[in-house]
Amino acid sequence: MNFSDSLKKNDDFRNVYKKGKSFANRYLVMYVLENHTDKNRLGISVSKKVGNSVVRHRVTRLVRESYRLHENIFNSGLDIVVVARKNASSAGYAEVESALLHLGKLHHILRIYFY
Repeated sequence: MNFSDSLKKNDDFRNVYKKGKSFANRYLVMYVLENHTDKNRLGISVSKKVGNSVVRHRVTRLVRESYRLHENIFNSGLDIVVVARKNASSAGYAEVESALLHLGKLHHILRIYFY
């Protein structure tokens, strides 16, 4: 099981945006870049366009929890930045989880495909 850290520094986010690959769906945009370690680092970005701070924190928690529960099927050694889109403000846990796994599948960073 791989445990992950979080991306915190602006430079780290910028680096992933600039050099990483991105895919998007209705609720999320995911950027992925190899970090050459044995851990994943997850960064979550939710802009003010999505909603007020309560809404933004809710979306952040949904994304973080979706990732945490499926962390064991993600490949290791990645910097992953998840950007919430405006639609995410009205999404429930199931939609966010499904969107996250869908993007993981597009990036080919899931170890198993079960859906």
